[in-house]
Order: sequence, then C-alpha cells, then structure tokens
Amino acid sequence: MQIRTTLIKFAMALCLVGILPASAGAQTPAAVAPPVVPLTGAQSTAKAAPAADDEYIVGPEDVIEVEVVGLPDRARTKVYTDGTIQLNLLGKVQVAGQTPRQLGDQLAKLLKDGGFYANPVVNVEVVSFASRYVTVLGAVGAPGLVPINRAYRMSEILARVGGVTGAAAEYLVVRPESGPEQRYFIRDLATGDASKDPFVQAGDKIYAPLADIFYISGQVRAPGTFPIAPGMTIGQAIARSGGLTESGNGKKIEVTRAGKKLKLDPSAKVEPEDVLVVKERLF
Repeated sequence: MQIRTTLIKFAMALCLVGILPASAGAQTPAAVAPPVVPLTGAQSTAKAAPAADDEYIVGPEDVIEVEVVGLPDRARTKVYTDGTIQLNLLGKVQVAGQTPRQLGDQLAKLLKDGGFYANPVVNVEVVSFASRYVTVLGAVGAPGLVPINRAYRMSEILARVGGVTGAAAEYLVVRPESGPEQRYFIRDLATGDASKDPFVQAGDKIYAPLADIFYISGQVRAPGTFPIAPGMTIGQAIARSGGLTESGNGKKIEVTRAGKKLKLDPSAKVEPEDVLVVKERLF
C-alpha cells in the first residue's frame, strides 16, 4: 500500500513538470477542464516603476521555469498574452503581476490546497525577460530594446548600449509611457548623485539626440564641423577648432546665421548651424 501511494504521488509530480500528460495523475479527472486560477497578492503591473530593492515582475511573453524542490526536472513555459501559464495539475494559472518569489509561494499553496502535496516548496525562475524593457534610440553605440530584469539606473542602461557616439548631444531625452518628458545631462550620470541618475521605468523611451553643430573655416588650424557645447562662445569655437593660424585674426570673424552675414565679437554665443569664417590679418 505504501509503495502504491508513493508511485501515485510521483506520477502527479511528473504531471506538474510536464513529463507525463494530465491523465496520468490519478486525482485529476480527464473530462473536466481545469479553471483559470487567480493569484492573490500584490497586483503590480509590468509597467510599474522599479525601486532599488524591487524584484522582477513576471509579465506576458516572459519564459519561466517551475521546479518542485526534490524533483530532478523543471517545466519551462511561456507566459501567454493574457498573463497565464498552463500546468497539468493546476490548469491555467494567472501569473502576470507577480514576482518569481510570490509566484512560487502561490503555486505551492495551490498544490497544497489541492491535496497534491502536504507541504511543497516551489521555485520559479525567469529564463527569458520580454515583458519589461526600455527602448534606446538615437546617437548611441547599439540602439534597440534593452530588457530590464531588475532596477537599472540611467547610467547602466547607457553603458549597456555602448554609450553615446561622438556626434551626440550632452543630454538624454527620456519619454515615459505616462508623465512629462525629462532631460538628463550625460556628465551628471557619473557623479554618484542618485537624483541625477534615476532608475528607469519599463516602457521608457530614451533618446540620445545629435548635438547642434557649427561650421568653421578660414584661418584656424583644424577647420570643420563641431558640436556646440552649452554656452559656447565664438572664441571657444575657435579654440575647439585648434586655435588661430599664425596669420589668423581673432577679432575679425564673419558669421553667417540664418542666411545673413554678421560680424560678431569673440564673446558672442554660437548658435546652431552658424558658419564661422576667420579672416586673415593684414600685418
């Protein structure tokens, strides 16, 4: 009798991890479709803003593994778009909005309440993160979708996409799914000040725009096109282009702005698309 009971329990365990069909479990009627089982607990969505100590929230399209401790096998399953998974002993189970720890506790309770085990321990592991991600676009090394399996700061996301390119502006534009657009200076992200390096939220779109540029030619050592730094003056623009040549006149600078030619002092501010020509001095 004891051997028969042990074999029945082992067969039911194999049904849970997907090795045997549901009909192999003696206590699961084959003719009755299992109901969708809602899980209790926190109903956080996958779009909730993470905090430093948050765990991952399971959502649609994630792939999870379910393990009953003590058994050698695991069931790997994808979360359906309606937020459910399918288990042989329990049927459809609503899992979206739960952390892996909460989900393991809830599955253990359902198995216990169903009379399948006296006191089971269930581990749940997310093996493919698909429901929580941020989108990074613009002048970065590797634009695309970045899955977030924990709480990430802006600097970490920027590092994961290879940083910004040399043509990028000095700030990032962050557009959350809800709320106003925010801008963050890249140089502030590495200061250690948490207020300047916030946690990203699932669904955020992070954009690295191209920097505004100016053009400079004439009597400078490195003529060309350069990004405009915040508050840059014409004198600083000349320095950025390598400085004056031996015959350059730092006080005689012609600026073409919006189709008009101007003569400006070196202390004047550079504006986007300015064309600077440094003239040659006579003596």
